[in-house]
Amino acid sequence: MTAPLMPKATAVWLVDNTALTFDQIALFCGLHPLEVKGIANGDIAAGIKGMDPVSNGQLTRDEIERCTNDQTAELQLADAKRDIPAPKPRKGSRYTPLSKRQERPDAIAWLVRNHPELNDAEIGRLVGTTKPTIQSVRERNHWNMANITPLDPVTLGMCSQIELDDYVAKAAKREERRQKRLAREAAKNGEVLKDATETTALVQDVPDTPELPAAPTAPIDDSNVFADAPAPAPEEDTEEALRPEDVFKS
Repeated sequence: MTAPLMPKATAVWLVDNTALTFDQIALFCGLHPLEVKGIANGDIAAGIKGMDPVSNGQLTRDEIERCTNDQTAELQLADAKRDIPAPKPRKGSRYTPLSKRQERPDAIAWLVRNHPELNDAEIGRLVGTTKPTIQSVRERNHWNMANITPLDPVTLGMCSQIELDDYVAKAAKREERRQKRLAREAAKNGEVLKDATETTALVQDVPDTPELPAAPTAPIDDSNVFADAPAPAPEEDTEEALRPEDVFKS
C-alpha cells in the first residue's frame, strides 16, 4: 500500500493537527499540493471529517516528528498489521453524490472554458456526467444556463488535481499530434505557408516601375508670360443661307 486509506480525510487531519508542509502531506496522501492548500483554506473537503492515521496504525508519532523537523523528509507508512489489497482502477464514469449533482454544470462550464482541449468523454469521466449535458453547456442551450457559474471541479470535490492534470496532459499530447498530422498533410499537398521574412524579401526584390520620360516643353520667354492669349478662331457656319423665295415657296 503506497497511500493511506481515505487520503482526503487523512490530509484534513494532518493539516489541522501537525506542522507538516503542504508538499509533505500531498506526497503522503497522494494528492496535489494545491488540493492540500485548498483543504487548509477551507475550499476543499469542507464537509469531510479528519481521520487520525496514528490511531489506525498507518503512521507513528515519531515519523510525524521526524518530518516536522526536516521539511525535506518524506512520510513513510507504518508496516501494516494485515494485508490490504490495492484499490482497483475505476472504470467508466465517476459516481457523483446527489448533493453534488446540481453543481456538475458549473464544473463542466469551467472545464470547457479553461481546458478546451478536453473532449466530452474525458469531461464526463472527470465530472461524472453525460454527453448531452456537456453538449448543452458547451452550446449554451442548457435549461439553467443563466445560473451556471464556472467552478473548478477540484474545488467542488468532483475529482482530484492529479486526475485533472493527467487528463489535461493527455489531451495536450493528443492536440500536439493532431497539429503535426495537419502540418504533414499540408506539406504533402503543397499548402505550406512561407515564412514572413521570405514573403517580405519577395516584395522587396520586385523592381520599381520605370518612370515615363516627361514630354518636352518649349522654353518660356519672359516677354510672353503676361501676353494676351490669342483669340479663338471663329467657327465656320456650315449651314446654308436661306433665301426669301425658299421660305414662301409652296
